Amino acid sequence: MKQANATSHPRASGLAAVRKRLQLEIVRRKTAETSLIKSQQHYDKLLTQSHLMQDQLRNLSRQILIAQEEERKHISRELHDDISQILTGINVRLAALKIEATANTGNLKRKISNTQRLVEKSVAAVHRFARELRPAMLDDLGLIPALMAFMKEFGKRTGIQIRFTAKAADEIKQLNNIKRTVLYRVAQEALTNVTKHAKANQVTVSILVESNAICMTVRDNGKAFDVNHAFNVRRRKGLGILGMRERVEMVGGTFSIESKHGKGTIVHVKIPLRNGNGAKADNQDLDLPLCAK
Repeated sequence: MKQANATSHPRASGLAAVRKRLQLEIVRRKTAETSLIKSQQHYDKLLTQSHLMQDQLRNLSRQILIAQEEERKHISRELHDDISQILTGINVRLAALKIEATANTGNLKRKISNTQRLVEKSVAAVHRFARELRPAMLDDLGLIPALMAFMKEFGKRTGIQIRFTAKAADEIKQLNNIKRTVLYRVAQEALTNVTKHAKANQVTVSILVESNAICMTVRDNGKAFDVNHAFNVRRRKGLGILGMRERVEMVGGTFSIESKHGKGTIVHVKIPLRNGNGAKADNQDLDLPLCAK
């Protein structure tokens, strides 16, 4: 009997020790679970804050771009309506002065003629400056005429041969002002990059409608570059590309660039029409060579 009691006592002590260890393990696991839950909640909170900050930054970028376009429009009108008229008035007065000075020496006539040519150059520069800031044609006639005028002038100025193709012109006219501006600015920036970096002599710009979206491509035959490196915001040269992407994403579109050695660079832009009518591309096409003369 005494032997049985002696045997059961160590067994009871062992069970008590095991029970204590189990309780400690339960407490440890509950503590770890509580800590994990708190960590997950903290992570979710940080993620929500991150998404909120991204939305705020995108909204701020949108406001900046819209404000920039409004400012460009205002400056363009000022240049066209005020400065251009003043310069034209000077030119008219100089022409009258030249007529009145017929009795004087030829030296005076030559000086007046030189001044007139200078004023004419100033007027042309002001007009070009106004078109680059905000072409009135974009607001008055629409995207296609504005792009045609810009590319024609660009080709003459740079010597680059440009072919412009636009399909579904009626649907393109339905784009709102912001989307028209985005497509125009992206084309403008892409062509500027061609002259600065690509060293190309031929560019093809095409606009068409696919799957209820406007698709634009700008293809050149110049030298390639590292696209991923160019998207690095710390690089000054990448700001133009980042600006194009930001403009496109601002209106719910997608932006991408392909660049391969020996094949040049292609800029892809896709912007939703969102007109709700499910319209398909019509047969009204424009295929216009805008080559430098």
